[in-house]
Amino acid sequence: MGILNRKKAILALEDGRVFHGYSFGAGTDTMGEVVFNTSMTGYQEILTDPSYAGQIVTMTYPLIGNYGVNKADHESRRPFVEGFIVREASAIYSSWRAEGSLHEFLIEHGIVGIEGVDTRALTKHIRSVGAMRGVISVSDTSASNVIERAKNVSSIVGVDLVKDVTADEPYSWTDSSKGKYKIVAFDFGIKTNIVRCLAHAGCDMMVVPANTPAGDVLAMDPDGIFLSNGPGDPAAVTYAIETIRELIGKKPIFGICLGHQLLSLAIGGETYKLKFGHRGGNQPVKNLLNGRVEITSQNHGFAVAPASLAVEEKPWQVGQTIPRGGWPGKSDFGSVEITHINLNDGTVEGLRCLEAPAFSVQYHPEASPGPHDARYLFDQFIEMMAKE
Repeated sequence: MGILNRKKAILALEDGRVFHGYSFGAGTDTMGEVVFNTSMTGYQEILTDPSYAGQIVTMTYPLIGNYGVNKADHESRRPFVEGFIVREASAIYSSWRAEGSLHEFLIEHGIVGIEGVDTRALTKHIRSVGAMRGVISVSDTSASNVIERAKNVSSIVGVDLVKDVTADEPYSWTDSSKGKYKIVAFDFGIKTNIVRCLAHAGCDMMVVPANTPAGDVLAMDPDGIFLSNGPGDPAAVTYAIETIRELIGKKPIFGICLGHQLLSLAIGGETYKLKFGHRGGNQPVKNLLNGRVEITSQNHGFAVAPASLAVEEKPWQVGQTIPRGGWPGKSDFGSVEITHINLNDGTVEGLRCLEAPAFSVQYHPEASPGPHDARYLFDQFIEMMAKE
């Protein structure tokens, strides 16, 4: 049984598909791109991940809210999701770390949720037809009316959502007991646990707004530059792409998620929108350099086109042995290679420049609450800075 005494609510998609349920959290209407996340835990981290700006998130795990929320697990200053869809919102919560309920948290931040939805059917529909624009309505439960509203929701393609989530001013993050390398981290929607992991790895950081000029970054004389995760279409963040182009070859660069896509665009690559994206804590990734498979946490709706970097796409089938070694390509900054691929669909999950100190991955090595298979990438960044 979910949260009681809620108003009826309706979720309508742009293609006319309708799901009925009950509202929880803020009793308002909302709109955005409807996507799904397959994680079994970590709903608070998902809600506070700025990469979800512009999106309504569906949780495939059926019971959400059972361990409450707490301030320590926030990934940013507030939730950035447009709405939240669950099968059952737990009416009770139990955890020694809990400081409040999910329901209260959503009310506090003005986020509307809908429960009682057949999330299995919704997820299968999105997998079939792709991520769709949608509306959650509490004020109007007329299916035809809400469908029309869904058809008028703006697409996230070509929209710069980074400007809505980035920090207003630079700020520092340091661990005085471990700081050895000075990092400038671009905040395209950076998650708190990324900063914690970099600090733990031995970095003192200056986190800067997304539109910080390359000259200002170089004037800080950092040992390395980090490109963070973030929301939306990477091709729309043109100012960041140009800045990264100016920085390549001057300092070691490490990018993840949106940072990976921006680095790829900066070296002359292209990106495209995936049908329904990768969102969850169970994405299998093959490290082509050592042959290992990593289970990873991901949250993205765009991917890098390998052909745009002159990489010959290598056909393979599930279960087929993939030869060890990066897939070679060319960029505006010399030779590159694809270092990681997704084993579900073969999409690019990592690359590195061979003639400049720069590399990136599509997934989240800092993953909180997990998995932690990819934490080694922070050490790889440290090793790159140590060589320069």
